Amino acid sequence: MAAYLQWRRFVFFDKELVKEPLSNDGAAPGATPASGSAASKFLCLPPGITVCDSGRGSLVFGDMEGQIWFLPRSLQLTGFQAYKLRVTHLYQLKQHNILASVGEDEEGINPLVKIWNLEKRDGGNPLCTRIFPAIPGTEPTVVSCLTVHENLNFMAIGFTDGSVTLNKGDITRDRHSKTQILHKGNYPVTGLAFRQAGKTTHLFVVTTENVQSYIVSGKDYPRVELDTHGCGLRCSALSDPSQDLQFIVAGDECVYLYQPDERGPCFAFEGHKLIAHWFRGYLIIVSRDRKVSPKSEFTSRDSQSSDKQILNIYDLCNKFIAYSTVFEDVVDVLAEWGSLYVLTRDGRVHALQEKDTQTKLEMLFKKNLFEMAINLAKSQHLDSDGLAQIFMQYGDHLYSKGNHDGAVQQYIRTIGKLEPSYVIRKFLDAQRIHNLTAYLQTLHRQSLANADHTTLLLNCYTKLKDSSKLEEFIKTKSESEVHFDVETAIKVLRQAGYYSHALYLAENHAHHEWYLKIQLEDIKNYQEALRYIGKLPFEQAESNMKRYGKILMHHIPEQTTQLLKGLCTDYRPSLEGRSDREAPGCRANSEEFIPIFANNPRELKAFLEHMSEVQPDSPQGIYDTLLELRLQNWAHEKDPQVKEKLHAEAISLLKSGRFCDVFDKALVLCQMHDFQDGVLYLYEQGKLFQQIMHYHMQHEQYRQVISVCERHGEQDPSLWEQALSYFARKEEDCKEYVAAVLKHIENKNLMPPLLVVQTLAHNSTATLSVIRDYLVQKLQKQSQQIAQDELRVRRYREETTRIRQEIQELKASPKIFQKTKCSICNSALELPSVHFLCGHSFHQHCFESYSESDADCPTCLPENRKVMDMIRAQEQKRDLHDQFQHQLKCSNDSFSVIADYFGRGVFNKLTLLTDPPTARLTSSLEAGLQRDLLMHSRRGT
Repeated sequence: MAAYLQWRRFVFFDKELVKEPLSNDGAAPGATPASGSAASKFLCLPPGITVCDSGRGSLVFGDMEGQIWFLPRSLQLTGFQAYKLRVTHLYQLKQHNILASVGEDEEGINPLVKIWNLEKRDGGNPLCTRIFPAIPGTEPTVVSCLTVHENLNFMAIGFTDGSVTLNKGDITRDRHSKTQILHKGNYPVTGLAFRQAGKTTHLFVVTTENVQSYIVSGKDYPRVELDTHGCGLRCSALSDPSQDLQFIVAGDECVYLYQPDERGPCFAFEGHKLIAHWFRGYLIIVSRDRKVSPKSEFTSRDSQSSDKQILNIYDLCNKFIAYSTVFEDVVDVLAEWGSLYVLTRDGRVHALQEKDTQTKLEMLFKKNLFEMAINLAKSQHLDSDGLAQIFMQYGDHLYSKGNHDGAVQQYIRTIGKLEPSYVIRKFLDAQRIHNLTAYLQTLHRQSLANADHTTLLLNCYTKLKDSSKLEEFIKTKSESEVHFDVETAIKVLRQAGYYSHALYLAENHAHHEWYLKIQLEDIKNYQEALRYIGKLPFEQAESNMKRYGKILMHHIPEQTTQLLKGLCTDYRPSLEGRSDREAPGCRANSEEFIPIFANNPRELKAFLEHMSEVQPDSPQGIYDTLLELRLQNWAHEKDPQVKEKLHAEAISLLKSGRFCDVFDKALVLCQMHDFQDGVLYLYEQGKLFQQIMHYHMQHEQYRQVISVCERHGEQDPSLWEQALSYFARKEEDCKEYVAAVLKHIENKNLMPPLLVVQTLAHNSTATLSVIRDYLVQKLQKQSQQIAQDELRVRRYREETTRIRQEIQELKASPKIFQKTKCSICNSALELPSVHFLCGHSFHQHCFESYSESDADCPTCLPENRKVMDMIRAQEQKRDLHDQFQHQLKCSNDSFSVIADYFGRGVFNKLTLLTDPPTARLTSSLEAGLQRDLLMHSRRGT
């Protein structure tokens, strides 16, 4: 129960008398002329008004003369004769232009109910669609109250004998409506009201002694007794949805609110209640109270009278009296056009206009009633911006009074509307850090904080050393509950030294880089950092190992190497210390991790050997680095046995076939570390026989020189010539090796004898006996060749003489063709036939089938063609030689002529001797010229 004596009173309504319209030149119909010019300007209703209602844009009145009056917003009063005697009850529907009335057309107790359609006319008056007697039975009784459902399907009439009739169906037609007695009682019915909840329709019935409800939308009309307290006539009303459509019963001691099945709250509003009305969330009570008199500002000149009626407007939600004033003899209170209208017995109409929300709020602000202003703004459905402004003003007021705790609570309610910096500046003092923390916490919970706010809040926690609050803030259950920038929080916590909290955030929100930074740079827990990397997905594990691999390798080389082996072969993230074998394996490019081992050669060797064994298709850089590492170890090793083992490992790696595409790189590595066996092997693989020869020559390894020539002389015959030149330049006795070389040169006819003699002339120790056998054999072969050539010349001369004789005979004497068979098909010749001077004869059809031309014998043509080709070749050679000799004699620059013919490949059949590699580029052209001149001089001799 709420006592209204504690409620504050306000003047939230403006009161004024309704004036007649300016266009009204005469008095209103039925109005009594007032004395004086001042009284004529106020609207005065006809006398004898007994009942009122409002709706559909008009105030509706009924009087003792049986007339119904309509007062629209234009204040032009109109009316019509509805009953012959009097009008006792009116009910204007709000959603339909239908008016229900109860009145009397004859003396006695015989009330009639009439339903009027105000949109239709019958002789200038509203159309009466239905008339029926109100009394349910034969016993006469007086109608006490009337209500109609807005769907036009229910109408209830209450009587003074305690009965209630229910008209169910279309109330505008007799045919579709059915009347029955719903309730019988011993106490007069004082109020009725329909309440619609979904598809269920309730009817509240209040008498002078009790309150009950019926469900009228069903068949059995179940009844619920709500209370044993009643009220007088016109002291009940139905609230709007702001009060959940509760039924209000205004008793003399309390005002009760009811639901269809139970009693709700009550309010102790004292005084004898005369009228109860509901308007826009307000409860209007007109009461007579002889004990309490209104305040002076609401009192008229006759306030000393003891029979004044007090009109109070209560705001039940916000617990204050919005308005209170005194009237004399109130007839009724109506609501229309957004205002309240109070009709008094003298015919005057008083308008109560509610002030706008902003004005009401300003009145509350002046009295520092901010809580009440907030509640009022909410009930008036003020937008969020308006509410935020109130909260801010309330917070400023509390802050100025030193109530910082209360102020920050109001500022918290402005979050989302008020700039946070406005509040933060007020609480930056160290003594108010708790208030600032509360504000920032709420700011984060609403996901409206930026990185600066997060930084400030975490600094507050760290300054307060409130670890519990800090953990509560950062340890959220899911990602969706995070209301702050995680990276900013990690930075602040790390800077403040809260490493464990920062690690928690980094691990739970997958900020792997920050987690590893803190572990490696701040805590220096390298084992944990490596374990964490091993749990990451492949891409992140790979990138973090590239970033932090050197640090980890420096402190925990063995474990780091082990992780790298797995990362580059078949990586699977470890789950709780075990590898996830069901997940597909991934592998990184092992070559990219080689720089991590810069200062750890032992681990590097283990890593490279593991990769070469487990993953033969590793990148080439793995094998290059492994070769370089093995060569370094071999070069610096002092122990012969270990050195021999390292030598074998390096050779084995070279022979693995992994350096075919990077031959030059492997060769450079072997040369840098003076690994001669590797160099020679690579020379041989690269077919660099000249370099092999040059190597053995530099080291004076004579047998190896001969061996190289024997192995590779077939592929490069110039090796023998180089060997002869090499041994010829040696001053020591090399007869054995010179003889071996000369023997091979003689067998393959690689050099002219004169060139051999001139080559050996450089050796002062070489005597004629060294080349005697070579020269003798050479001269014998040449003598044999000369004899063969002379025999061939003699044969060619004889053949030439014979051919010339045949030619002469063909020219001088006739040729007799005696062939009897075809030279092609060997069949007997038949005419027509073809005969040639060579003696061959052919059938004409055979000749035409096999001959290539009409002038050539098909049988002799292949031999003739060979001869002709030889003749043309000799002519071309003769012409080319003559042309070369002519240009060489006439040119001023003989070298340019020789270079031109050399470039055209004229001398390709010549064998050129190459110098060792060190002098090859500088002396190759000069040596070629010398050999060319030597060959020409030999031909000249």
